[in-house]
Amino acid sequence: MSEEFTPHPLRGRVLGEVHARPFNPVETPRRILHFAFMTDEEAAARDRGALAALCESLGVPAPSAGAKHHRAVFSGSVLRWESHSEFTTYTWEFDEACEGKDAANGGEDAKAPFRPSPGSLASVMRLVPQPGPLMVSVDLHLVDADTLPDGPQSVFGPVHIAAAEVEDAAALIATDFKPDAHGFVRILILDRSLTRGQAGGLVQRVLEIETYRTTALLGLPEAQALAPSIRRTENALPVLMEEMRTSEGFEDNRRLLDRLTTLAAELESGAASSLYRFGATRAYEELVRLRLKSIGEQPITGMDSWTAFLSRRIQPAIRTCTSTEERQANLSRKLSRAAQLLRTRIEIELESQNRDLLQAMNARARVQLRLQQTVEGLSVAAITYYISGLIFRMLEGASRSGIPVDPYVGTAISIPFLAIALALTVRYIRRLHKDAGI
Repeated sequence: MSEEFTPHPLRGRVLGEVHARPFNPVETPRRILHFAFMTDEEAAARDRGALAALCESLGVPAPSAGAKHHRAVFSGSVLRWESHSEFTTYTWEFDEACEGKDAANGGEDAKAPFRPSPGSLASVMRLVPQPGPLMVSVDLHLVDADTLPDGPQSVFGPVHIAAAEVEDAAALIATDFKPDAHGFVRILILDRSLTRGQAGGLVQRVLEIETYRTTALLGLPEAQALAPSIRRTENALPVLMEEMRTSEGFEDNRRLLDRLTTLAAELESGAASSLYRFGATRAYEELVRLRLKSIGEQPITGMDSWTAFLSRRIQPAIRTCTSTEERQANLSRKLSRAAQLLRTRIEIELESQNRDLLQAMNARARVQLRLQQTVEGLSVAAITYYISGLIFRMLEGASRSGIPVDPYVGTAISIPFLAIALALTVRYIRRLHKDAGI
Protein backbone atom coordinates (compact mmCIF):
# COMPACT_ATOMS: atom_id res chain seq x y z
CA MET A 1 0.00 0.00 0.00
CA SER A 2 2.84 2.45 0.85
CA GLU A 3 4.24 2.02 -2.67
CA GLU A 4 1.17 3.82 -4.02
CA PHE A 5 2.22 7.08 -2.34
CA THR A 6 4.88 9.52 -3.53
CA PRO A 7 7.76 9.27 -1.03
CA HIS A 8 9.63 12.20 0.41
CA PRO A 9 12.92 12.76 -1.48
CA LEU A 10 14.90 12.13 1.72
CA ARG A 11 12.87 9.17 3.00
CA GLY A 12 15.29 6.51 1.77
CA ARG A 13 18.28 8.37 3.16
CA VAL A 14 16.64 8.87 6.57
CA LEU A 15 15.54 5.24 6.84
CA GLY A 16 18.96 4.02 5.73
CA GLU A 17 20.71 6.11 8.38
CA VAL A 18 19.27 3.86 11.09
CA HIS A 19 21.18 0.95 9.57
CA ALA A 20 24.34 2.88 8.73
CA ARG A 21 27.64 1.62 10.10
CA PRO A 22 26.26 -1.65 11.54
CA PHE A 23 28.31 -3.80 13.90
CA ASN A 24 30.08 -6.58 12.05
CA PRO A 25 30.67 -9.85 13.92
CA VAL A 26 34.30 -10.40 14.86
CA GLU A 27 35.86 -13.69 15.82
CA THR A 28 38.66 -13.98 18.38
CA PRO A 29 41.60 -13.68 17.82
CA ARG A 30 41.79 -10.67 15.52
CA ARG A 31 44.31 -7.91 14.76
CA ILE A 32 42.76 -4.62 13.69
CA LEU A 33 44.50 -1.49 12.39
CA HIS A 34 42.38 1.62 12.38
CA PHE A 35 43.23 4.92 10.65
CA ALA A 36 41.40 8.26 10.58
CA PHE A 37 42.37 10.93 8.04
CA MET A 38 41.08 14.48 8.11
CA THR A 39 39.18 15.19 4.87
CA ASP A 40 36.92 17.86 3.47
CA GLU A 41 34.12 17.16 1.00
CA GLU A 42 36.40 17.30 -2.03
CA ALA A 43 39.08 15.07 -0.49
CA ALA A 44 36.44 12.58 0.63
CA ALA A 45 35.07 12.37 -2.91
CA ARG A 46 38.57 11.72 -4.31
CA ASP A 47 39.17 9.08 -1.67
CA ARG A 48 35.89 7.34 -2.48
CA GLY A 49 36.93 7.23 -6.13
CA ALA A 50 40.36 5.82 -5.27
CA LEU A 51 38.78 3.11 -3.09
CA ALA A 52 36.31 2.23 -5.84
CA ALA A 53 39.17 1.87 -8.33
CA LEU A 54 41.05 -0.41 -5.88
CA CYS A 55 38.00 -2.62 -5.33
CA GLU A 56 37.33 -2.91 -9.06
CA SER A 57 40.95 -3.83 -9.76
CA LEU A 58 40.78 -6.62 -7.16
CA GLY A 59 37.39 -7.87 -8.34
CA VAL A 60 35.42 -7.00 -5.20
CA PRO A 61 32.28 -4.81 -4.94
CA ALA A 62 33.07 -1.07 -4.96
CA PRO A 63 31.30 1.63 -2.93
CA SER A 64 28.44 3.29 -4.75
CA ALA A 65 28.56 6.97 -5.71
CA GLY A 66 27.83 9.05 -2.62
CA ALA A 67 28.25 6.11 -0.23
CA LYS A 68 29.30 6.94 3.32
CA HIS A 69 30.45 3.48 4.35
CA HIS A 70 31.62 0.29 2.66
CA ARG A 71 32.91 -3.14 3.61
CA ALA A 72 35.24 -5.06 1.34
CA VAL A 73 36.69 -8.53 1.87
CA PHE A 74 40.20 -9.03 0.53
CA SER A 75 42.50 -12.03 0.70
CA GLY A 76 43.54 -12.32 4.34
CA SER A 77 41.91 -9.08 5.49
CA VAL A 78 38.64 -7.18 5.71
CA LEU A 79 38.38 -3.43 5.13
CA ARG A 80 35.67 -1.27 6.66
CA TRP A 81 35.67 2.24 5.15
CA GLU A 82 33.60 5.11 6.54
CA SER A 83 33.28 8.74 5.47
CA HIS A 84 32.37 11.18 8.25
CA SER A 85 31.72 14.91 8.16
CA GLU A 86 35.38 15.90 8.55
CA PHE A 87 37.37 12.68 8.53
CA THR A 88 37.54 9.34 6.77
CA THR A 89 38.37 6.06 8.51
CA TYR A 90 39.97 2.86 7.24
CA THR A 91 39.68 -0.17 9.52
CA TRP A 92 41.66 -3.24 8.46
CA GLU A 93 40.86 -6.56 10.10
CA PHE A 94 43.47 -9.32 9.87
CA ASP A 95 42.78 -12.94 10.68
CA GLU A 96 46.25 -14.41 10.06
CA ALA A 97 48.36 -11.79 11.83
CA CYS A 98 48.90 -13.99 14.86
CA GLU A 99 50.78 -16.80 13.15
CA GLY A 100 54.46 -17.44 12.58
CA LYS A 101 57.54 -15.69 13.92
CA ASP A 102 58.29 -12.00 13.90
CA ALA A 103 61.76 -11.72 12.41
CA ALA A 104 61.82 -8.00 13.04
CA ASN A 105 61.68 -8.66 16.78
CA GLY A 106 64.38 -11.31 17.05
CA GLY A 107 62.10 -14.27 16.31
CA GLU A 108 59.75 -13.62 19.20
CA ASP A 109 56.52 -15.55 19.32
CA ALA A 110 54.25 -13.74 16.85
CA LYS A 111 51.21 -15.03 18.71
CA ALA A 112 51.96 -12.50 21.44
CA PRO A 113 49.74 -9.38 21.29
CA PHE A 114 50.91 -6.66 18.90
CA ARG A 115 53.28 -9.06 17.11
CA PRO A 116 54.36 -8.72 14.37
CA SER A 117 54.96 -4.97 14.51
CA PRO A 118 52.16 -2.89 12.93
CA GLY A 119 54.56 -1.31 10.45
CA SER A 120 54.52 -4.37 8.19
CA LEU A 121 50.74 -4.73 8.37
CA ALA A 122 50.14 -1.02 7.76
CA SER A 123 51.52 -1.39 4.25
CA VAL A 124 47.96 -2.17 3.12
CA MET A 125 47.18 1.53 3.46
CA ARG A 126 49.58 2.14 0.57
CA LEU A 127 47.03 0.52 -1.74
CA VAL A 128 45.15 3.84 -1.88
CA PRO A 129 46.48 7.43 -1.84
CA GLN A 130 46.44 9.02 1.59
CA PRO A 131 43.07 10.83 1.80
CA GLY A 132 44.34 13.63 4.03
CA PRO A 133 46.42 14.35 7.13
CA LEU A 134 46.58 11.38 9.49
CA MET A 135 44.87 12.04 12.82
CA VAL A 136 44.27 8.61 14.38
CA SER A 137 46.12 5.31 14.11
CA VAL A 138 45.17 2.41 16.36
CA ASP A 139 46.60 -1.08 16.70
CA LEU A 140 43.86 -3.16 18.37
CA HIS A 141 44.37 -6.75 19.34
CA LEU A 142 41.48 -8.99 20.32
CA VAL A 143 42.81 -12.13 22.02
CA ASP A 144 41.51 -14.90 24.21
CA ALA A 145 41.93 -14.04 27.87
CA ASP A 146 43.48 -17.45 28.55
CA THR A 147 46.52 -16.52 26.43
CA LEU A 148 47.45 -13.80 28.93
CA PRO A 149 47.12 -15.25 32.42
CA ASP A 150 49.10 -12.32 33.85
CA GLY A 151 46.66 -9.77 32.43
CA PRO A 152 47.32 -6.62 30.36
CA GLN A 153 50.34 -5.58 32.47
CA SER A 154 52.37 -8.34 30.81
CA VAL A 155 51.83 -6.56 27.47
CA PHE A 156 52.13 -2.88 28.39
CA GLY A 157 54.77 -3.28 31.05
CA PRO A 158 55.12 -1.02 34.09
CA VAL A 159 53.53 2.04 32.43
CA HIS A 160 50.27 3.45 33.77
CA ILE A 161 47.36 1.95 31.84
CA ALA A 162 43.60 2.41 31.78
CA ALA A 163 41.70 -0.86 32.05
CA ALA A 164 38.18 -2.00 32.85
CA GLU A 165 35.87 -4.97 32.59
CA VAL A 166 33.11 -4.47 30.03
CA GLU A 167 30.04 -6.22 28.62
CA ASP A 168 29.12 -7.60 32.06
CA ALA A 169 32.70 -8.80 32.63
CA ALA A 170 32.67 -10.76 29.36
CA ALA A 171 35.81 -8.88 28.28
CA LEU A 172 38.56 -6.64 29.55
CA ILE A 173 39.86 -3.59 27.67
CA ALA A 174 43.21 -1.93 28.31
CA THR A 175 45.38 0.78 26.76
CA ASP A 176 47.98 3.35 27.72
CA PHE A 177 46.63 5.91 25.17
CA LYS A 178 50.23 6.50 24.05
CA PRO A 179 51.57 6.06 20.51
CA ASP A 180 54.17 3.33 20.19
CA ALA A 181 57.38 3.48 18.16
CA HIS A 182 55.33 3.13 14.96
CA GLY A 183 52.84 5.84 15.93
CA PHE A 184 49.99 3.48 16.84
CA VAL A 185 47.94 3.68 20.04
CA ARG A 186 47.74 0.10 21.28
CA ILE A 187 44.42 -1.25 22.57
CA LEU A 188 44.12 -4.72 24.03
CA ILE A 189 40.81 -6.59 24.39
CA LEU A 190 40.86 -9.80 26.39
CA ASP A 191 37.92 -11.98 25.37
CA ARG A 192 36.52 -13.94 28.26
CA SER A 193 33.12 -15.00 26.93
CA LEU A 194 32.13 -12.60 24.13
CA THR A 195 29.88 -13.71 21.32
CA ARG A 196 30.96 -12.77 17.80
CA GLY A 197 28.31 -10.03 17.74
CA GLN A 198 29.37 -8.66 21.11
CA ALA A 199 33.00 -8.69 20.02
CA GLY A 200 32.17 -6.78 16.83
CA GLY A 201 30.16 -4.16 18.71
CA LEU A 202 32.83 -3.75 21.38
CA VAL A 203 35.62 -3.38 18.83
CA GLN A 204 33.70 -0.70 16.94
CA ARG A 205 32.82 1.27 20.09
CA VAL A 206 36.38 1.13 21.39
CA LEU A 207 37.75 2.38 18.06
CA GLU A 208 35.15 5.15 18.05
CA ILE A 209 36.18 6.20 21.57
CA GLU A 210 39.79 6.59 20.48
CA THR A 211 38.80 8.40 17.26
CA TYR A 212 36.36 10.79 18.89
CA ARG A 213 38.54 11.55 21.90
CA THR A 214 41.37 12.52 19.52
CA THR A 215 39.23 14.71 17.27
CA ALA A 216 37.57 16.28 20.32
CA LEU A 217 40.94 17.67 21.35
CA LEU A 218 41.29 19.58 18.07
CA GLY A 219 39.46 22.43 19.75
CA LEU A 220 42.25 22.91 22.31
CA PRO A 221 44.86 24.38 19.91
CA GLU A 222 42.14 26.67 18.55
CA ALA A 223 41.34 27.89 22.06
CA GLN A 224 45.02 28.38 22.87
CA ALA A 225 45.54 30.35 19.65
CA LEU A 226 42.59 32.64 20.47
CA ALA A 227 43.63 33.22 24.10
CA PRO A 228 46.06 36.14 23.45
CA SER A 229 43.52 38.01 21.29
CA ILE A 230 40.77 37.52 23.86
CA ARG A 231 43.09 38.65 26.63
CA ARG A 232 43.98 41.82 24.71
CA THR A 233 40.31 42.59 24.30
CA GLU A 234 39.64 41.95 27.99
CA ASN A 235 42.46 44.34 28.91
CA ALA A 236 41.46 47.02 26.40
CA LEU A 237 37.76 47.08 27.26
CA PRO A 238 38.09 48.55 30.82
CA VAL A 239 40.41 51.26 29.47
CA LEU A 240 37.88 52.19 26.83
CA MET A 241 35.06 52.18 29.37
CA GLU A 242 37.04 54.58 31.60
CA GLU A 243 37.65 56.87 28.62
CA MET A 244 33.95 56.71 27.82
CA ARG A 245 33.15 57.87 31.34
CA THR A 246 35.18 61.08 30.91
CA SER A 247 34.84 61.71 27.17
CA GLU A 248 32.95 64.74 25.91
CA GLY A 249 32.02 65.93 22.50
CA PHE A 250 31.12 64.28 19.24
CA GLU A 251 34.66 63.72 17.97
CA ASP A 252 35.90 62.05 21.18
CA ASN A 253 32.94 59.68 21.24
CA ARG A 254 33.31 58.91 17.56
CA ARG A 255 36.98 57.98 18.01
CA LEU A 256 36.08 55.76 20.96
CA LEU A 257 33.37 54.08 18.89
CA ASP A 258 35.90 53.39 16.11
CA ARG A 259 38.28 51.72 18.58
CA LEU A 260 35.41 49.74 20.12
CA THR A 261 34.25 48.59 16.69
CA THR A 262 37.78 47.43 15.85
CA LEU A 263 37.91 45.37 19.05
CA ALA A 264 34.48 43.88 18.34
CA ALA A 265 35.47 43.00 14.77
CA GLU A 266 38.61 41.19 15.96
CA LEU A 267 36.64 39.30 18.60
CA GLU A 268 33.83 38.31 16.23
CA SER A 269 36.34 37.20 13.60
CA GLY A 270 37.90 34.77 16.09
CA ALA A 271 34.49 33.62 17.30
CA ALA A 272 33.30 32.95 13.75
CA SER A 273 36.44 31.01 12.84
CA SER A 274 36.23 28.84 15.97
CA LEU A 275 32.46 28.32 15.94
CA TYR A 276 32.55 25.03 14.05
CA ARG A 277 35.61 23.67 15.86
CA PHE A 278 34.22 24.29 19.35
CA GLY A 279 30.83 22.87 18.35
CA ALA A 280 32.54 19.77 16.98
CA THR A 281 34.57 19.43 20.17
CA ARG A 282 31.39 19.40 22.26
CA ALA A 283 29.77 16.87 19.95
CA TYR A 284 32.79 14.54 19.94
CA GLU A 285 33.13 14.74 23.72
CA GLU A 286 29.48 13.81 24.07
CA LEU A 287 29.99 10.85 21.73
CA VAL A 288 32.95 9.67 23.81
CA ARG A 289 30.81 9.75 26.96
CA LEU A 290 27.99 7.87 25.22
CA ARG A 291 30.33 5.19 23.89
CA LEU A 292 31.95 4.74 27.30
CA LYS A 293 28.52 4.41 28.86
CA SER A 294 27.39 1.88 26.25
CA ILE A 295 30.23 -0.58 26.90
CA GLY A 296 29.28 -0.81 30.59
CA GLU A 297 32.64 -0.33 32.30
CA GLN A 298 33.32 -1.97 35.65
CA PRO A 299 36.45 -0.63 37.37
CA ILE A 300 39.32 -2.93 38.23
CA THR A 301 40.94 -2.48 41.62
CA GLY A 302 44.22 -0.60 41.35
CA MET A 303 43.58 0.66 37.80
CA ASP A 304 41.84 3.65 36.29
CA SER A 305 38.83 2.91 34.14
CA TRP A 306 38.74 4.46 30.69
CA THR A 307 36.06 6.87 31.89
CA ALA A 308 38.14 8.03 34.84
CA PHE A 309 41.33 8.28 32.79
CA LEU A 310 39.78 10.22 29.91
CA SER A 311 37.77 12.47 32.21
CA ARG A 312 40.93 13.48 34.02
CA ARG A 313 42.89 14.04 30.79
CA ILE A 314 40.23 15.35 28.38
CA GLN A 315 37.96 17.40 30.61
CA PRO A 316 40.54 20.18 31.23
CA ALA A 317 40.86 20.62 27.45
CA ILE A 318 37.08 20.60 26.99
CA ARG A 319 36.69 23.13 29.82
CA THR A 320 39.32 25.32 28.15
CA CYS A 321 37.30 25.32 24.93
CA THR A 322 34.07 25.96 26.83
CA SER A 323 35.68 28.77 28.82
CA THR A 324 37.01 30.35 25.64
CA GLU A 325 33.54 30.28 24.10
CA GLU A 326 32.03 31.80 27.23
CA ARG A 327 34.69 34.52 27.32
CA GLN A 328 33.98 35.31 23.68
CA ALA A 329 30.24 35.48 24.32
CA ASN A 330 30.62 37.65 27.45
CA LEU A 331 33.01 40.03 25.72
CA SER A 332 30.72 40.24 22.72
CA ARG A 333 27.80 41.26 24.96
CA LYS A 334 29.90 43.82 26.82
CA LEU A 335 31.26 45.29 23.60
CA SER A 336 27.74 45.48 22.19
CA ARG A 337 26.48 47.31 25.29
CA ALA A 338 29.44 49.70 25.25
CA ALA A 339 28.94 50.37 21.54
CA GLN A 340 25.25 50.99 22.14
CA LEU A 341 26.06 53.48 24.90
CA LEU A 342 28.49 55.30 22.64
CA ARG A 343 26.01 55.36 19.78
CA THR A 344 23.40 56.79 22.15
CA ARG A 345 25.78 59.54 23.23
CA ILE A 346 26.71 60.28 19.62
CA GLU A 347 23.03 60.40 18.66
CA ILE A 348 22.36 62.81 21.51
CA GLU A 349 25.27 64.98 20.33
CA LEU A 350 23.93 64.88 16.78
CA GLU A 351 20.43 65.75 17.98
CA SER A 352 21.87 68.67 19.95
CA GLN A 353 23.76 69.86 16.89
CA ASN A 354 20.65 69.44 14.76
CA ARG A 355 18.63 71.42 17.30
CA ASP A 356 21.15 74.27 17.23
CA LEU A 357 21.17 74.14 13.44
CA LEU A 358 17.38 74.28 13.30
CA GLN A 359 17.34 77.21 15.71
CA ALA A 360 19.88 79.04 13.55
CA MET A 361 17.81 78.25 10.47
CA ASN A 362 14.67 79.57 12.19
CA ALA A 363 16.47 82.74 13.14
CA ARG A 364 17.65 83.20 9.56
CA ALA A 365 14.12 82.53 8.32
CA ARG A 366 12.73 85.19 10.63
CA VAL A 367 15.32 87.68 9.39
CA GLN A 368 14.51 86.76 5.81
CA LEU A 369 10.80 87.23 6.56
CA ARG A 370 11.43 90.67 8.01
CA LEU A 371 13.56 91.58 5.03
CA GLN A 372 10.86 90.29 2.73
CA GLN A 373 8.21 92.32 4.54
CA THR A 374 10.45 95.38 4.38
CA VAL A 375 11.04 94.83 0.68
CA GLU A 376 7.32 94.41 0.14
CA GLY A 377 6.66 97.72 1.92
CA LEU A 378 9.35 99.45 -0.10
CA SER A 379 7.95 97.86 -3.26
CA VAL A 380 4.48 99.27 -2.48
CA ALA A 381 6.01 102.71 -1.95
CA ALA A 382 8.11 102.50 -5.11
CA ILE A 383 5.26 101.27 -7.28
CA THR A 384 2.98 103.98 -5.80
CA TYR A 385 5.63 106.54 -6.63
CA TYR A 386 5.94 105.41 -10.26
CA ILE A 387 2.18 105.10 -10.83
CA SER A 388 1.53 108.50 -9.22
CA GLY A 389 4.14 109.93 -11.58
CA LEU A 390 2.24 108.47 -14.52
CA ILE A 391 -1.04 109.92 -13.20
CA PHE A 392 0.60 113.33 -12.79
CA ARG A 393 1.78 113.21 -16.43
CA MET A 394 -1.69 112.24 -17.57
CA LEU A 395 -3.39 115.01 -15.58
CA GLU A 396 -0.77 117.55 -16.68
CA GLY A 397 -1.41 116.64 -20.31
CA ALA A 398 -5.16 116.95 -19.81
CA SER A 399 -4.72 120.38 -18.17
CA ARG A 400 -2.68 121.67 -21.11
CA SER A 401 -5.36 120.37 -23.45
CA GLY A 402 -7.90 122.70 -21.81
CA ILE A 403 -9.49 120.27 -19.45
CA PRO A 404 -10.06 122.04 -16.15
CA VAL A 405 -8.05 119.78 -13.84
CA ASP A 406 -5.20 120.50 -11.44
CA PRO A 407 -2.50 117.79 -11.91
CA TYR A 408 -1.05 118.36 -8.42
CA VAL A 409 -4.35 118.03 -6.63
CA GLY A 410 -5.40 115.00 -8.67
CA THR A 411 -2.09 113.27 -8.06
CA ALA A 412 -2.25 113.98 -4.34
CA ILE A 413 -5.77 112.58 -4.15
CA SER A 414 -4.78 109.37 -6.04
CA ILE A 415 -1.74 108.48 -3.93
CA PRO A 416 -3.61 107.11 -0.84
CA PHE A 417 -5.90 105.02 -3.02
CA LEU A 418 -2.92 103.68 -5.00
CA ALA A 419 -1.01 102.74 -1.83
CA ILE A 420 -4.02 100.96 -0.31
CA ALA A 421 -4.76 99.06 -3.53
CA LEU A 422 -1.16 97.94 -3.97
CA ALA A 423 -0.89 96.86 -0.31
CA LEU A 424 -4.08 94.79 -0.65
CA THR A 425 -2.74 93.25 -3.88
CA VAL A 426 0.56 92.25 -2.26
CA ARG A 427 -1.30 90.78 0.71
CA TYR A 428 -3.55 88.80 -1.64
CA ILE A 429 -0.57 87.43 -3.56
CA ARG A 430 1.19 86.41 -0.30
CA ARG A 431 -1.93 84.56 0.83
CA LEU A 432 -2.14 82.71 -2.46
CA HIS A 433 1.49 81.60 -2.10
CA LYS A 434 0.89 80.48 1.49
CA ASP A 435 -2.14 78.40 0.51
CA ALA A 436 -0.14 76.85 -2.35
CA GLY A 437 2.70 75.95 0.04
CA ILE A 438 5.23 78.11 -1.81
